[in-house]
Amino acid sequence: MIITFFLGFTFVNAQPLVKVTGTVLDLSNNPLQYVTITVLGQQESTLTAVDGTYTIYARTTSFTLKYNFLGYKPFLLKINEKVAGRIARNVVMVPNINELEQVTITNKQNQLSNTSTINISDLASLPSVSGNFENILKTLPGVSTNNELSSQYSVRGGNFDENLIYVNDIEISRPVLIRNGQQEGLSFINSDFVTRAKFSAGGFEAKYGDKLSSVLDVKYDRPDSNQLVLTSGLLGASLSSKYVSNRSFLLLGLRYKNNSSVLNKQDNKGSYSPNFGDAQMLYQYNFSSKFSVSALGSFNIGEFKLIPEDRETQFGTLETQLRLRIDYAGQEIDSYRTAGGAITANFSPQPNLVIKWISSYFTTRERERFDIEGNYVFDELETGFNSSGFMPVRINRGVGKYLNYARNNLNSQTMSTEIKADQSFDNHVFSWGFRLERNKFKDQLNEYHLTDSAGYILPYDSKKFYLEQSIKKVNEVNINNYTAYVQDSYSLTDHTDLQIGVRGSFNTLTDQILISPRLLLAYRPRSNNRIWRFTAGVYQQAPTYRSIRAYDGSLNLDQKAQRSYNMSAGFDYAFDGLGTRLKFTSEAYYKYNQRFIPYVVDNVRIKYLSSSVAKGNTFGADFSIGGEFVKDLVSYFRLSFMSADQDIIGDSYQKKNASGQFTTVYPGYLRRPTDQRVNFSVFFQDRLLKSPTYKVHLNMLYGSRLPIGSPLSERYSDDFNIPAYKRVDIGFSKDFLDDIALRKPKLLDKYFSSFIAYFEVFNLLNINNTVSYLWLKDVDNVQYAVPNYLTGRQFNFKLILKFKNHQ
Repeated sequence: MIITFFLGFTFVNAQPLVKVTGTVLDLSNNPLQYVTITVLGQQESTLTAVDGTYTIYARTTSFTLKYNFLGYKPFLLKINEKVAGRIARNVVMVPNINELEQVTITNKQNQLSNTSTINISDLASLPSVSGNFENILKTLPGVSTNNELSSQYSVRGGNFDENLIYVNDIEISRPVLIRNGQQEGLSFINSDFVTRAKFSAGGFEAKYGDKLSSVLDVKYDRPDSNQLVLTSGLLGASLSSKYVSNRSFLLLGLRYKNNSSVLNKQDNKGSYSPNFGDAQMLYQYNFSSKFSVSALGSFNIGEFKLIPEDRETQFGTLETQLRLRIDYAGQEIDSYRTAGGAITANFSPQPNLVIKWISSYFTTRERERFDIEGNYVFDELETGFNSSGFMPVRINRGVGKYLNYARNNLNSQTMSTEIKADQSFDNHVFSWGFRLERNKFKDQLNEYHLTDSAGYILPYDSKKFYLEQSIKKVNEVNINNYTAYVQDSYSLTDHTDLQIGVRGSFNTLTDQILISPRLLLAYRPRSNNRIWRFTAGVYQQAPTYRSIRAYDGSLNLDQKAQRSYNMSAGFDYAFDGLGTRLKFTSEAYYKYNQRFIPYVVDNVRIKYLSSSVAKGNTFGADFSIGGEFVKDLVSYFRLSFMSADQDIIGDSYQKKNASGQFTTVYPGYLRRPTDQRVNFSVFFQDRLLKSPTYKVHLNMLYGSRLPIGSPLSERYSDDFNIPAYKRVDIGFSKDFLDDIALRKPKLLDKYFSSFIAYFEVFNLLNINNTVSYLWLKDVDNVQYAVPNYLTGRQFNFKLILKFKNHQ
């Protein structure tokens, strides 16, 4: 209805449209990435790609383009065409030695990095239930997922705790207690502020922290102009404001999210009240061309409240159909609050030297409160069909109840200060840094889970009785980390670059001194449309509070750091095909995990076997291809293959054979919980032929089955499987003020620079994806895995409004 209303406005004639393409180079003919290009007076801007290419539109035939890049003199290009059309303009930018960062530093660091650039323009168009920035990572090579509600992700066989996230060089941590995706709220990253982002699925350089799997490096940069953006939809709203002056800029953002309409489609029926919100601010003031100070502040709150009513889940095979019905009593209330900020001072005493001093403090308070009783009836159904379509009960498998109770509190604090420096010498860029970090945890655990499967307690073991996961502990832990790194990036030849670096760290929990050398070799031939990369390095992750805490809440204070030896070889190739410029990327990798802490995955919660140690192998290959298959809309396809196994040291057990004697069994190598062998994703965008201002955005995900094991099993093996994850989300958009629009509403054009309406269908095919299982036994002591399904088909509508700057 709202679209029809706006279409009713009086329209004006179409304005001329000029498409400008080209490449931005430096004085040595090297491509410049992340150059900001703006059409002065028209609110149109873009960034150059990794090969320096760009595309931008102007609404008039006479206009001026401004090219701006830190370390270079701004460049103005005046264009005066007689008629609308397409033109090409290549630009060479000149270094400015008075800028805050010297060009050699910026250019060399962009070239020597085993990272992929995320297309920021896709963030708003990607149909996503959670709306979090991290969802775009799940379309990238090497990233696995099986939960659309969660911002957690697994990279090349690693778990959720092995991923680094930086915002403006500030390391970000996430809540600990969250166990279900439906409890998650807003991630730290505000998509409205992101100007550039890079992601590495492995082989990252020494300047990044001590984690085993991946790095997400996000930047909030100075905006080109004042801007006010409002986003509103059925699942939430956000408001962001950007203000820029000669010496400073300010970013302010407010977000709210409520996905109760999505959760109500799950098997668990009840009253859902998930409310999440945050406020974020970034302010930077430039005292001079050599010195600036910025302040980042964030306050993030969330509360998930559920009063369950009932549940009905039907599952099984064609031969055996089972149904679980549960009536609930009680409620669940989970909450978290994160607050903190960081101060960053940038100092450039010389044109070739940049020094950063970053100090941050974040505190998180998490609460879990649930007291839920479920009375259930477990039936086997007749598989035959009758005229009514109703499947009668063949036999009752059990009548019983279960009880979940928790009163858990976790308070954590992270304080850090660090110094980073980058300095160029001839064709070298030398980088070093030192960081001090203190973590405090106070954890109060009080929870238990009880299942009564047949009206009386049925033990899992004939000799023992288990009150499942009964925990009552109070833990207080302080951990200090001291880390340092040095690295050098330099050119061996005109076409070959080498980066070598080493990290050193000391952790007061382990009293270990860890040394992690890393290497990156890149070769780019004269044609400049392809690049070969080779990486090798040691990655070590010191124990955290999560990894030292066992199932029962006890702590393993003797735990040592996890260690992985990584190597990879990659090839990127840009070429013309299918009427457009395409980019093909590929990378093969191998990781030998000499020492890591084994774990099991329950929904999005990691349960570490803190007293155990494992070794394992991970190897695979990632492929992707992308480009403008449809003019001005980027689409990409990716395919990943992977194998990840583990051998838990000392996990032998006794097993009775047919003659009644016990023998020792050594399980050996088994699949890791994140061993998802195949991942495939498509993000495709198109224009509707009759009206090119209407666009369609299709996101398809496939992840092969994941191993999972039953609770309280005798061995650390996952001998069961979660079915393959299959999901299709589609969105349709209409930008009423698109530059190629034949008509534009006068009223909208007066107040807005962009007015986009989205209609989205989540889980288009209504596939029942399984995220975890409820384990029950019948009266014959046979255990069943009752699937917990994710979200079904859901519709969403949202508007993104960018107000014009009338100053």
